Amino acid sequence: MKVLLIGILLTFGSVTISFFEWPDFHENEHLTLIKHSGYSLLYDEYYEQAQWVAYELDAKKVLNSFERTNKFLKDPSVPGESATNADYQGSGYDRGHLAPAADMGYSEITMKESFFYSNMSPQVPGFNRGIWKKLEEQVRQWASDYHQIFIVTGPVLRQGLPTMGPNEVAIPEFYYKVVLDTNIHHQQMIAFLLPNESSHQSLSSFVISTNELEKITGINFFPKLENKIEEKLESKSNTNLWNW
Repeated sequence: MKVLLIGILLTFGSVTISFFEWPDFHENEHLTLIKHSGYSLLYDEYYEQAQWVAYELDAKKVLNSFERTNKFLKDPSVPGESATNADYQGSGYDRGHLAPAADMGYSEITMKESFFYSNMSPQVPGFNRGIWKKLEEQVRQWASDYHQIFIVTGPVLRQGLPTMGPNEVAIPEFYYKVVLDTNIHHQQMIAFLLPNESSHQSLSSFVISTNELEKITGINFFPKLENKIEEKLESKSNTNLWNW
């Protein structure tokens, strides 16, 4: 058995298991952990979308061998109802990817799964096609630069949000993304909190510490990190540690 970076990865033969794929969670009657080929998510029936989507991305995966399908599908793993095209049609909101299709283009299966409605959330068009897309592109660049990163992303969900469509899909006011670089020579973490609106601000202006983001979302993003390392990484919001 080979242990890398204080237990972040365990390699048994040719199978590598990540201990940091999932944030802390407790399944109940409206929360369901769903595992797909390229990402995992915690689906919240109350809001009809994921609380978070988590996945690993590396330099090979961002080469994108498979084109976008643009075929939106119901996630067969979601119990009960979920968002559908009827919820988005005429709403004025985009079906915003949480795990981007461009991050899932390394196989036919992962590309297909990236278009599950469980991976969608209502986003203002100028946000989805603007600053959010810019952040997704930056994260892919970091995957190339640092070879392997872990990502947790999603909407900030809370009671009282407006809803749309027959399934009453909640419309988030904010979205977040947390990136963990596990390279032993430059371990680092960065978190973003962005309002669901068009913006011409720099990406760095939306950086906050992961500790702050955890207070806002109520999510413990990397519970398997050793406590001292977790506190060190999550308390920082130093943009200078990252290539831009």
